[in-house]
Amino acid sequence: MKKVMKRYLLDHFRDHCQKYRQMIFLSGPRQVGKTTVAEMLGEGFIDSRYFNWDDTDDRALILGGQKEAAKAIGLDRLMSELPLCTFDELHKYRNWRNFLKGFFDKNEKKVRILVTGSASLKTFRRSGDSLMGRYFPYTLHPVSVAECLDVKRDGLVNRQPTSIGKDEWDALWRYGGFPEPFLHASQEFHNRWKRLQTEQLFREDLRDLTRIQELDQLEMLARLLRNQVGQLTSYSYMSKTVRVSVDTVRRWITTLQSLHFCFTVRPWYKNVARSLRKEPKYYLWDWSQLDDAGARSENMVASALLKAVHWWTETGKGDFGLYFLRDKQKHEVDFIVTRNQHPWFLAEVKSSRSQLSKSLAYFQKQTQAKHAFQVALDAEYVERDCFEFHSPIIVPGKTFLSQLV
Repeated sequence: MKKVMKRYLLDHFRDHCQKYRQMIFLSGPRQVGKTTVAEMLGEGFIDSRYFNWDDTDDRALILGGQKEAAKAIGLDRLMSELPLCTFDELHKYRNWRNFLKGFFDKNEKKVRILVTGSASLKTFRRSGDSLMGRYFPYTLHPVSVAECLDVKRDGLVNRQPTSIGKDEWDALWRYGGFPEPFLHASQEFHNRWKRLQTEQLFREDLRDLTRIQELDQLEMLARLLRNQVGQLTSYSYMSKTVRVSVDTVRRWITTLQSLHFCFTVRPWYKNVARSLRKEPKYYLWDWSQLDDAGARSENMVASALLKAVHWWTETGKGDFGLYFLRDKQKHEVDFIVTRNQHPWFLAEVKSSRSQLSKSLAYFQKQTQAKHAFQVALDAEYVERDCFEFHSPIIVPGKTFLSQLV
């Protein structure tokens, strides 16, 4: 496998910089490839400047004010083409929103701006004026099957699926979709990388961005979430185990979500008789942390679906959502993807040996979803468009995932 890969958002960002004045806000987990995207995007500009808040010299320039930053990139002189200015981890600066608003308002006709951060830039609103209308948000996700194949799609999905190579599939399954461990495909490297990633999250990011002092208890909560991936959440059980209040558990999970440790999938209940409405499920951004094969399979599909939902929504293709289905009679389907608040397709994750789940037909009838898939991750690839079919059908994971993003 190649050691550096072009990320799926890059071409869209190039197009964005040609068409729109708005800043690009790019959030995503640590080491998911935001810096690589910024560097590759900068290669298409005659001039670019990268400011990293964690670099002491860059921090001094930012603290010096908007004029100092503008001068550093050369905005005080006439340029033949717009340069690119990237601000990385700027959300760690308490006054970051005011700084960006002023910088953008004074220089929007002179520069294109990319803002990146390992925390959700929508969450850490510490101060200042609204940036509404001045940026478009994007989320950079780990590598997926479709991204490995660099598929080109005219519509929402790739109607001509392609087979992923065995080595790339094995690397995704064993080491996850974060670029470095995926590209190295080494268990030794993955073990070291994973330990460092955990230390950075629980010792650096939480310390820098929150006021949480009980880091050992929060790390225990993270282990509970890891062990309960894909299961209905019991906040009271977590509260008793971690020995904090239910409200604290909820607040800490929100913090872990903002730092891209985990994400939520909530129940869909419209037009579903006796549906569950409260308890969500949680999944990890890094499915390689899961030892159980079933949980890892479900998380891998959840990650691919979330990536697709974010891509479709953030690039203006509509309003998409990811949910699950379960009623009080315990009929259940792992995922339902909605399009403009209407069910689009169902996805249940099973092994290839499983019979077709009756819950797919049961919920497809209630929701009127157009498609219903039982995704078998261990099944052999089949070169056929899954989205041709409207009744419930078992499909290989390699085929289904290659049709997403």
